[in-house]
Parts: sequence; C-alpha cells; structure tokens
Amino acid sequence: MIALAIDIGGTKLAAALVDSALQIIARREIPTPASQTPDALEAALRELVTPLSARAQHFAIASTGIIQNGVLTSINPSNLGGLSHFPLVDYLSTLTELPGVALNDAQAAALAEYQQVPHAIRDMVFITVSTGVGGGVIHNGQLVTGSGGLTGHCGHTLADPNGPRCGCGRIGCVEAIASGRGIAAAAEGELAGLDAKAIFAYAARGHEQAVALIQRSARTLARLIADLKALTDCQRVVVGGSIGLADGYLSLVQHYLAQEPAAYQTELCPASHKSNAGLLGAALWAQGTLQ
Repeated sequence: MIALAIDIGGTKLAAALVDSALQIIARREIPTPASQTPDALEAALRELVTPLSARAQHFAIASTGIIQNGVLTSINPSNLGGLSHFPLVDYLSTLTELPGVALNDAQAAALAEYQQVPHAIRDMVFITVSTGVGGGVIHNGQLVTGSGGLTGHCGHTLADPNGPRCGCGRIGCVEAIASGRGIAAAAEGELAGLDAKAIFAYAARGHEQAVALIQRSARTLARLIADLKALTDCQRVVVGGSIGLADGYLSLVQHYLAQEPAAYQTELCPASHKSNAGLLGAALWAQGTLQ
C-alpha cells in the first residue's frame, strides 16, 4: 500500500508517496501560502498533491494546529491563520478520491521518531522548535492524541507570566519566547526585522544580543523539558525542527537542563527524520487506522 503523506506547516507544505516499509518514493514541497485563507490552502494543496495522488491508495495528513475529527483548527493564527475550521480530510477525500486520516504534525513526528528509540523506552516526548513550538507524547509505547486534539501542544504552556503575548492569545507561552518567530520578535536594534536564521548567524559570530536571544530560547525549552519530565516521567526527549536542530542549540538546552534538580532531568537527543518526520509519522498512523 502506498500512502500519499502530506505535511502542513507554518512555513512549508510537503507531500510524499510513502510505501508500506516507510520508504519515501517521491516528494514535493512548496511554501505555505502567504494568504492564510481556506481558498489559498485549497489551491496550494491541489498544486502539491495532484501530481502524486494517482499512485496512492490512501492519504495521511500531518498538520500544524488542532486536528479533531479530520478538521483543522489553528491554535495560533500567526502561524496558520484564517483557518478556524478547515475540513482537511473531507477536502482531500474530494480532491484525491481516496480515504484518509489526519493528525497534528508534532504528534505524527513523535510517532515516527519513536520507531528509532530502543525498545526499553516506553515513555517519550518529541518537541519541535521551528516557526512554533509543538510536541507529541508517547506513553507506554502508544501515541497520546486526546479527545480534543490538544495533547502535546506544549508550546502553549506558560514560560513567563510577564512575557510577550503569544499568537494563541495567552501571555508568556513557551512558543512566544523559544520559537523562531519568538526569537525574531524579541530582536532589537540592528537585529530588528531579521528572521531566526539570520540571528543564529549573528550568534555564531559572537554578537552579544543574538547570543542572548538564543540562550533565552534554549533556557525556556530546558524549563519546558523539566516540566514535561514531571508531568510524563519521560525517559527521553527528542528535539527536532529548524531551531531545535540548529548548530549548537541542543547542547545549549542540555546545559540549562543540567542546572535543574536531578529528578527533572532526562535524556535528550536530536530528531532522526528531520523534515520528513511528519510525513513518515502520518503514513505510519494511516497504516494503523485505515486497515
């Protein structure tokens, strides 16, 4: 069976044909439409999947936001706004004439990354730090999805009650500080207006403010990991995303996590699948739910 896997993120849309052995046969990628409206997303998805869909037997979607009963609700309009209730599964079913499923992209990535860990690990958390901050929880070897689709949205837990307002509406979320968008929003002076990638480049050259912004992000993530250890007793935390996998970032998170009491520390490791984690996890989820 070949799955048409689709990954919907705040920056890019990706699609791939994935076989039953979770090998990617073909892959396409386009930018997420700047016009964050249902019509724009429909047009982009049509462009993305039409060249691939004829070879697939079903589809599997990994998407940012809350996914409940196949419907996408954007928790942070700054990342994927204008999509308060977008019927992902119904639209892709009509477009491709295939059966399919959908789940949150970080949950999908958690499922994919869990296939890479030793069998002795039964409790794991995946965190992606990119445009936003998301997560997925594996408990007793199973992905936790929750009845409302909110499970794993650890980027919207509290980091600083006096911090910046998050795009979700709360004050001081982890995402508002640690994400690429959060890093860029806090930049001042000559760094103002730069994106996170550029700020990392400045930090690599020792720029004082850039270094401080990256440290603030890593410290915030370390505190989140300590909280997640307390909540889930996870044996390992896997970190992915463009920020999470940036040079030197994870070692900085490890440095700050080591300052927490021992009970709140856990093993950290980088994600294995990188930009394909959501695609592979969605395909794996479809294998277990569509058969």
